[in-house]
Amino acid sequence: MLFHKTLLRELTSTAFATFLVLLGIVLTTQLVRLLGQAASGMITSTSVIALLGFTALSYLPTLLSLTLFIAVLMTLSRAYRDSEMVVWFACGMGLTRWIKPVLMFALPLVLTIAALALVLSPWASGRAEDYRKIMDSRDDASTVSPGVFRESRQAERVYFVEEVSGTDNLVANVFINSTQHGKQGVMVAKRGYQEMHENGDRFLVLLNGYRYEGEPGNADFKIYEFERYAVRTETREAIRAPNTKSAATLELIMQPEPRNLGELSWRFGLPVCAFLLSLLAIPLAFVNPRAGRSVNLVIALLVYMAYSNLMSIMQVSIAQSRVSLAPGMLAVHAIMLILLVLMFYRRLSVFSFYRLFR
Repeated sequence: MLFHKTLLRELTSTAFATFLVLLGIVLTTQLVRLLGQAASGMITSTSVIALLGFTALSYLPTLLSLTLFIAVLMTLSRAYRDSEMVVWFACGMGLTRWIKPVLMFALPLVLTIAALALVLSPWASGRAEDYRKIMDSRDDASTVSPGVFRESRQAERVYFVEEVSGTDNLVANVFINSTQHGKQGVMVAKRGYQEMHENGDRFLVLLNGYRYEGEPGNADFKIYEFERYAVRTETREAIRAPNTKSAATLELIMQPEPRNLGELSWRFGLPVCAFLLSLLAIPLAFVNPRAGRSVNLVIALLVYMAYSNLMSIMQVSIAQSRVSLAPGMLAVHAIMLILLVLMFYRRLSVFSFYRLFR
């Protein structure tokens, strides 16, 4: 049917453009954050792309839900503004006739969102957590970035390196401020490198440098010149709190603890949210020329924010055992379902009123 084909084609093109814009915003903001962490030495520069990819995968369910909502809303709003909806209504195409083509477009995306939320996003979050654990378990010398002062985890040393050669594992113009045996000292060296012994101990070896030892404010300083000085760097065990976002869905179901149930409510709620929003966009797309062309968009934005916040609040309530899983999930989506029915009833009543006095 021409009506269905035209609508599906426009929904697809609008959704594709919307998804690219939203994905670009997410990738840009996350890239800036990860580059800042890499510059401060919290993560390595080689892990930025991997963490960016895993982060994007974890955001996909939310992005697709918002894409579906915006695509339906923008497409139907455009039809209202161009008086195309008036033509369809005059041909006997009532508002409820738009439900079928919208569902034909939305159901594949809803199923994709369900697969992403239940399988792919937890896997991506888990891989990102593994990367961060590796970053946390690095030794002090590995976290040093050129041109940045870096304090050790025990707050006993402050490192500064002017240049780093990643291929040869060499550093140039090294500065270390350390406290040893109750004495504060400063070491400077022209170059150095990392060395690992057979027992697994790591050392930062400084070559051709000096150590200045003494107390601040006291002129009695000792100066030591050395050709080779080895500083032991310790690794630490990465300790991170259990993260339910990275746990597999089957694991959460097998362990019905409050925190796990809260995460399950969010994962199962995302496809339901996308489905209801796609239908809710049909009555929300109505444009009243006298009220302005952006009023419906503002209302739609408020509805989406309220829905998302209600799901987050209910997730926290379930995680804190204040609400059980089934009533909590049903309450949020039932509210939106009632709102959906009321919106359709209001629009259909208005159209019936107009037809009565034609």
